[in-house]
Amino acid sequence: MNRSITVIEIDGQAVPFDEGQTIMDAAMAAGIYIPHLCHKPGLTPHGSCKLCTVDVDGRSVSSCTMPAVNGMKVSNNTPALMEVRKSITQMLFVEGNHLCPSCEKTGDCTLQAVAYHLGMLDGHYPQFYPKRAVDASHPEILLDRDRCILCALCVRAGREVDGKEIFAITGRGIDATLSIHSESGLLGDSDLSVDDLAAHICPVGAILIKDEGYEVPIGRRTFDLHCIAEPGLEPVILRKGDHTDA
Repeated sequence: MNRSITVIEIDGQAVPFDEGQTIMDAAMAAGIYIPHLCHKPGLTPHGSCKLCTVDVDGRSVSSCTMPAVNGMKVSNNTPALMEVRKSITQMLFVEGNHLCPSCEKTGDCTLQAVAYHLGMLDGHYPQFYPKRAVDASHPEILLDRDRCILCALCVRAGREVDGKEIFAITGRGIDATLSIHSESGLLGDSDLSVDDLAAHICPVGAILIKDEGYEVPIGRRTFDLHCIAEPGLEPVILRKGDHTDA
């Protein structure tokens, strides 16, 4: 007996999926890009950045958390959705200190690459210029909270892959911040290792490895050479040690 094929429709394209997959899972497997910042294959979906919001049969849902259902009709690349995504990205830029020319993550920054993809030309909103604590207490790792976008990727990577409770998001709204689970609250007093996935998964320049800045020249970095929408740029996290920055 032939196995029935379950499919969803994304912008008119039939996309097959397996039971248990989300809309994002199915789209990525088919080489369809849905903008996102807080999602990484292999980690529990978080649904916090809302960039991956799509329209499903007339209602808005987060594609990284919404299970795919046979016959579902998904709109991803509508002008309205792209405009909302651009506004969210602009707010993320002005809420933190994302000054690309002076950041060593430029060219390898997912937030920057998403902004290019969405055609963002300016911040639009007034700049916050936040003053958040920079933690340089760790001998090998720097934490610059001014650049943190609260995606919680480091939280989930630490818990689910490294087996460590290092990072947490505390506070709400404008007072939300990335906190450290240590007696002093300092990164240097935690058991974070430079080999941990949590030290490498940050999509922006908030968590950086010391003594490794600007090793790849501008013009040869990931998003200098590739558009973020290209298939294959998103690595699947299978085990500790998969430290791909793309």
